[in-house]
This record gives sequence, structure tokens and C-alpha cells, in this order.
Amino acid sequence: MKTFKKLSLVFSVFLITFFGEIAVNLACGGEIDPYDYYITYFHNNVEGDEYSPFAYNQMAYLNSETDVESEPDINSREWAKYLNVKKEDVLKVMYKTDSATDVKLVNFDGNISQLPDSLQQNSFIQALSKRKEPLKYYLFAKSCEPLANVNFDLWDPKPRDTAAMTDKAKEALKLTEAAKDDFLKLRYAYQSERMFHFAGLHTESKSTYETYIKTSKVNSAIKGWALALYAGSIRRLGNPEESAFLFSKVFASNPERRIQAYKNYYYTSSPVQGALKYAKTNNEKANIWAINGFGNADSGIESLNKVYQYEPKSQLNGTLLVREVNKLEQDLIEANDIAKIGYNYYFSDNGNPKYRDSLKNINLKHLNEIRNFAVKLATEKKYPQPELGTLTAAYLSWMENKDFMASNYLALLKPDKLPERLRDQYRITDLLIKAKNIKKGNPFNENDLLPTLKWLDEKRFAENKSQSNGQYYDNDQAEKRFSRTTRNFYQQILAPAYLNMGDTAKAALAMVKGDLTFKTLKENSLFQNMSYQSIAFWQKNLSPKSMQGLAVYKTKSTGNDVTGLLASALNQLKNDDFYELYGTTYLRTHQYDKAVQMFAKVSPAYKYFNPENWYGDESNAKLYANPFIETINDFPKKYVTAKASITKKAFAAEMLRLQKLTISDKKNAALYYYKMANAVYQTGYYGNSWFLISYDWSSYDNSNPSKYVYDGDYKKAQTAKAWYLKARALSTNVDFKAKCTFMLAKCLQKQIIMNANPLSFYYYDKKDVKWRNFIKANYNNPYLKELRFNYAKTPFYAIAAGECSYLGDFIKPKTQN
Repeated sequence: MKTFKKLSLVFSVFLITFFGEIAVNLACGGEIDPYDYYITYFHNNVEGDEYSPFAYNQMAYLNSETDVESEPDINSREWAKYLNVKKEDVLKVMYKTDSATDVKLVNFDGNISQLPDSLQQNSFIQALSKRKEPLKYYLFAKSCEPLANVNFDLWDPKPRDTAAMTDKAKEALKLTEAAKDDFLKLRYAYQSERMFHFAGLHTESKSTYETYIKTSKVNSAIKGWALALYAGSIRRLGNPEESAFLFSKVFASNPERRIQAYKNYYYTSSPVQGALKYAKTNNEKANIWAINGFGNADSGIESLNKVYQYEPKSQLNGTLLVREVNKLEQDLIEANDIAKIGYNYYFSDNGNPKYRDSLKNINLKHLNEIRNFAVKLATEKKYPQPELGTLTAAYLSWMENKDFMASNYLALLKPDKLPERLRDQYRITDLLIKAKNIKKGNPFNENDLLPTLKWLDEKRFAENKSQSNGQYYDNDQAEKRFSRTTRNFYQQILAPAYLNMGDTAKAALAMVKGDLTFKTLKENSLFQNMSYQSIAFWQKNLSPKSMQGLAVYKTKSTGNDVTGLLASALNQLKNDDFYELYGTTYLRTHQYDKAVQMFAKVSPAYKYFNPENWYGDESNAKLYANPFIETINDFPKKYVTAKASITKKAFAAEMLRLQKLTISDKKNAALYYYKMANAVYQTGYYGNSWFLISYDWSSYDNSNPSKYVYDGDYKKAQTAKAWYLKARALSTNVDFKAKCTFMLAKCLQKQIIMNANPLSFYYYDKKDVKWRNFIKANYNNPYLKELRFNYAKTPFYAIAAGECSYLGDFIKPKTQN
């Protein structure tokens, strides 16, 4: 029975309140952006775009699923050269016609007048009408397409028509043998090989390649596409290692099929040594090692060394080097708490400190290996852009906090002589080195950074030319490198530095500046243009003093300095959100007169925040509250209709009125303090009006320690407790004193809960010290004892004991202790 009573206490007092609503308005950010989950300043395309799909990305199999070259473009160019026509005309007919036009083209016999007017002037069509053999091949290829391009439907999977494909393959083989034109002969052979392959006749497909395609003298991308089919057949016929080698050749020769070849290489599941058995040239060996390097998400220098050994002039070296730098960024650059991104935002690292230190040492060892390689790349000058090595060494030195070494490496470079992307990376690295004093909290002249910050602005504005629908987030994130660099600098370096200097207002300015990626904003309200991290920083960290500082900074937006640059960003945005938050900070500090003044500056039509009702229908989509209603129980929260609700502005005005009455009408001061105490209690975590001082609510709030200025009220009901004490002290009415005492017990209980171990309530561990302390503290709540011994005969006591299981658990016989 004793255990049962304790469990009853916990479930009635804690769990129902804590978990009952689960989450009214859970504070959470957006989904993790696979291109933005760790801090990076070293651009992954600094060495060009040829291998950009293979840039480092642990959140996605490939950084891009789009090849750097277009197969339709390449094929169209070959046909255009062959027929001496316009490439765009070939592209239009072969790849960009609608279904109705396709039907007419399938039956095209050379009579142009049968075609739509839009095609009659097409140079490719005109050439086909005059040349019988190319037209014959074109029609044959069109007849193969429906068989090859079968769309897979998971709900209605249709098997390929292997019999029809076999017939087409045999027909194509005969046409290959009969063809006199090498250009067409190669393409007929490709169609034959392709049809055999898709029909599952891999021996025939292999034979077709070896007989007609491998020996062809025609210089065409078709040979690479055919080699890819041949590699697949080799795999199916039982030799995955040779197949992997052949796919590596396609990877090297055909950028329009590089991603497909890369994937197929790994589908063979062959070890690197298996593919290397077939490699005869240094170039072939280098490509095999590069593919294995691209497929390695962990830090490792072996592939980099091997590629450099075999092909030191290849761009693969630069791409692999940058890839290793990006891995080190993820492993070594820690996101600042005020602007964490990626999965680190959702999950804090509570691992063993010794393990973390050990892991850091391993990563630093790898950093030195990569830097040594970079220096070798720079000094041996076998690589076409040895400056990349010097620049990499400088950046890695900055990462290792060796600023003097980083500066010395940069001093070896002449930025005006560098290619554009290396020059951009030079400027970014130089900015980071200069900003090191900022990060360390040392005195610094921020205006030394102004030219580079303005340059970064122009770079990111160029990446974000138009803002769609006024939304902050867009889907084209992979190419927004300067946007990420600029945001990271402002939010990971500049804002924390200002915060360490005690200038929270300037830190808030830097957070906003980091988010404003568009030169012109369509929706210029404050929070519509902020990231979740910035919104959270503003809504949780700013005090009236910070807001006063921001108001002063807003007046300095015309200055030609960093302060002006930051302030101008804020002045792009409308004032409503600003003054609404300003007023809220005064609500949190109970300066209701100043809150009223701030809310008076908010537009009359402004819609104050009301949380979503996750369990309501469309007609009940929002939650509304009145903090002045009295409740016995915290759960369920007593929300009201929209008409009966109280806005922040109305709340501030009423609290100011009550505050004044405590002085002007001292006879009834007890009642006014009681009303004010009830109201601030309702604005706390357990109340129905939490959104008057907080912008989010989570069932996990009380599992986190107090952190923000308003947590004293939001989590611990401290001001409510103080005002209930005043109300009780000023009153002579026993029943009124009973109400105050009951609410004092509830206020104290909030502080008891904050000292508990939340995990104890999941599993009920009697040995857990915090569990035992929680039980003991609740049974020894002095206000509950006062209520039972001093006010047991009051009308309120009878009502509360009947409605509140919390109180009911404590008025049972003493034996439960």
C-alpha cells in the first residue's frame, strides 16, 4: 500500500501534468538539411565542378544525383555534327517532344508536311527527310524506347517484355551487319547490346559488344554507354571484380554516366585490390583509388596518396583533398550553443569526456597527415594548382588554432594571381584568421573585417537572387556555399564573441544578419526571415536591456562600419515583431507600464502568437487563454474561446491596473495580489497562458535546468509564490488564506519537480536518490501541512480536496508516510 500511495502521488501530481498534453507547441527546428549539418568554411567546389557530385556528404549517398554533363546534350551534339544541323534542333526532337508529337514521329516517313508546323522548320527533321539511312535508324531507335524505358510501379509491377526485346536485339544485329555507315553501325550495335542486356541474355549482349563495339574506330560517347552495359553483363556472368574495373573506366571516360558507373562499381561489392588486378595504366589505377576514396565517409589518406602517386596532375587529387578537409570540419569544428545546426542541435553530446578527447586526438593526427600532404602538393608542384595545397595548409592550421602558422602559409600566396575560386577561399581563410581574436574574446577592431563582410554579402546575394513566396527556406541548398559561410561567420563566430563581451544586443544583430540571404525581402517581418536558431535566440535570450540596446543600434544603420552593416539588416524588417518581443520582455520582468508602451507601438491588426491545437479540428485550430480565471487543477488546462481570450497587450494593461490598485486601494490589496499571482501562475509551464511569456511549450521543458531570465516564473512560479504570500499576509479572511496556501503549495511543488530526475518517473527506481528526495520533499511540503492543520474546516479546503488528487494524496492517514 505504501508503494501504491507513492505511485498515486507521482501520477496525480507529476505525470499527468508533465506528459498529459505531450506537447502543445513543441519547440523544434526544421528537418536536417543534408547540405548544412556541420560548420564549414572550406568550399567543396574550390577545385571545380567536374567531380562535384562526390563532394563529402555523410547525410547523403552522393552530394548530388545529377551528372556534371548531360547525356541528351552529348548525343545531340554527335548527331548535329554527323548531319551538319543545329544541336538544339536534335535535342528538341529526340528528347523534348510531347506524347502527341511522338506518335507522329514514330510514323514519320520523310514527308515533312505531315508534321506540326513547329517541326517543319527543324533542321534535324529536314536532314532526316533527305537521308534515308539515318531516318531508318531513328525510327528503329524510337521503336526500342518503349521496351527499354519501362516505368516501375510498386503497386503494379509490369515485367519487361523480354521476348520483344530479344526480337529487337536480333533485328538490330542484322542491321548492324548490313550497315555501311560507321556512325550508324555503332548505334545499331548499341541497340542490339542494350536489348539483349535488358532481356537478360548477357552472353549475347557481351558478344555483341566484343564483336562490334569494342573494335569500332568511331569516337563516340556511345562506346562508354555500351561499356557500362558490358560491365553489367560481366558481373551477371560471374566476374564482379572485372566488372568493377570496367565501371571505373566508364567513370573516367563518360562524365554523363559517372554517377551511374560509381553506383554500379559499388554494387559489384568488389574489394579495391580485385578491380586493381585488371588495371594496366596509372590512370586506370588512379581512378579506382579515387572511386574508393569517394566512397569512404571516414577520414583516410590512403586513396589520396595513391591517386597522387599514379596521377599527380589529375583534378581527382584536389577533389579528394577538399573532401578530407570537409570531413575534418565535421569532426573538429564545434557548433556554438546559440546557433547549433544539424543533428547536434537535436542531440547533445553527453558521451565520455575521455573518449571525446581521444577521438579529438585521432582527428588532429589525421589533420596533420592531410596538411603534410597539402604541403607536398604545393612544394612538388606536380599538381596544376599547387596553391590549393598552400591554402589548405593555412586553413587546417586555422582549424588547429595555430594562427601564426596559418598566416605564414597565406603569406606565401598572391591572391590577385589565384583563380577565382581559390581567391574566394583565400579571402574566407584570411577573414577567419583575423577573426580569431574575436572568438577568443580579445579586444579587436571589428571594422578591419568590414571590406570582407561586404564582399561576402555580395557573394551570397548573388546566390539568392529571388525570394520565393517570402519564405526563409528554399530547396536549392547544395549551391548556397557563400550563404552558409556568411551565416556561420556571423552566428558561430561574431555573435558568440559579442555575447562573451556582454553585448547581447549586438549578438542578436549578428544572428539576424547571418540569416538575411536576400538583398530585397518580399516579406519583411522580423521572424519570417530568421532561421529557427535565430528566432530561438531572440525569443529566449533577450531582456529589456538587450532590446533597449537594439533600439539604439537601429538608429545607427547609416554608419559606414560593422555596426551600421548589422543595424541596416535589422532596419530592413518591419517593427511589429520587434516591439511585440520588446513588450514581452517587460511582461517577463513585470514592468507592465513599459510593456503597455511597447505594445502600443504594435500595429492594431497584428496577430499575437497563439499555439496550434494539435488535437483540434479546423474550427478549433488555435488555443486561447485567459490568465485571470481561477483553476484548482493544472491539468487539463482550461483554454477559452477566441472572443474570451486575453492578448499580451490586454494582459499588460490589466496587470498594470492591478499593480496600481495595490497602492491606491490598500484595503483590497490582498485581492489584487491574489489576482496578479494567479495570472503569472497561469503564464508558467503548467498554466493555460504560457504563451504570454514564452513562444513555445514542450513536455520536456521541465526536464531541462532553468536557463532563461523568465524561467523563474515559467518553470518555478517564483513571482506567483511571492505575490500569494503577500496576498495571504494582507488578508484576514480564513477561506481566502486557504486558497493562497493551496496555491503556495502548488508553486513550491514546481520547484520540487525541477529538482527531480525525469528518468525516475519512467521506470520508478526506489534506489534513485532524486526519486527518494522528490517523494520526501512532496510529503514534507510545508504549505500542504499548513493547509491540512490550519484550514481543514474552510469551504475551499472541502472543494479542493474533492477536485485535486494532488491534495487528496496528502490528506490520507499518516500511515502513508
